[in-house]
Amino acid sequence: MIFLRRLVQLLALVVQSGWWGVAPSPTDEGALRSGHGEHGEPGHQEPHKDTYSTFASEFLESRHLSDDGYPFPTAPPVDPFARIKVVDCGVTKGCIRYGKPGCDAETCDYFLSYRRIGTDVEYEMSADTDGWVAVGFSSDKKMGGDDVMGCVHDDNGRVRIHHFYNVGQWAKEIKRNPARDEEGIFDNNRVTCRFKRPLYVPREETLVDLHLSWYYLFAWGPAIQGSITRHDIDNPPVSDRMVSIYKYEDLFMPSTAYQTFNSPLCLLLIVALTFYLLMGTP
Repeated sequence: MIFLRRLVQLLALVVQSGWWGVAPSPTDEGALRSGHGEHGEPGHQEPHKDTYSTFASEFLESRHLSDDGYPFPTAPPVDPFARIKVVDCGVTKGCIRYGKPGCDAETCDYFLSYRRIGTDVEYEMSADTDGWVAVGFSSDKKMGGDDVMGCVHDDNGRVRIHHFYNVGQWAKEIKRNPARDEEGIFDNNRVTCRFKRPLYVPREETLVDLHLSWYYLFAWGPAIQGSITRHDIDNPPVSDRMVSIYKYEDLFMPSTAYQTFNSPLCLLLIVALTFYLLMGTP
């Protein structure tokens, strides 16, 4: 009985002190302030504050403060286009580089990566151009009858993903575009993009199933008012062998400027010249 009496007294003290967000009644508040106001003026009374609104305002203010009462640091701005990570090449995604030995996604003449994400394939492309960059899926290494995905830089500064079909040497745009989650940027005179495409598609002439292996055709060039024109080089590079999206490799293809010493005839001439210089003239 004594314990219950003390508990009741303790609860009464808690209610009177204003804990648990319970404010004193208007009568008690008026009695407390009937003698002097906040600044000592006689008869000054403050209007009764609504308990819920007071709690809500204090809660909203506290949301932006740490436990020590200091504001939380402002989050850094989000990069609208995440840079392509070449460290993942050959590990979590496949990459194909064309250009100078040792180049990356920002310095290669042409760069492409691919990786599987669920039932999609994600592609990343980048090329040294202010117009467009594309990849074609071919069964014979030749341009013609190929499914093509291209990223085009338009006059408004945007990079959009387009679907094409090679009719001979001409790329015809197809209205049905399988790309989704597309991103693109034009920066440092480079067109760079990222998009996903379904791994399996309904049987159609202009679309191929990416779960099959294909030769990859690489091309890039200028654009006029968002429309692609002829590619920059006469003989665009083609993958040496069929590419499988189930095999992550990091392949390098030297550009024309770096292919000279890879020619068998050139190597034979170098060997002959070296032998001639070592032996001396008769």
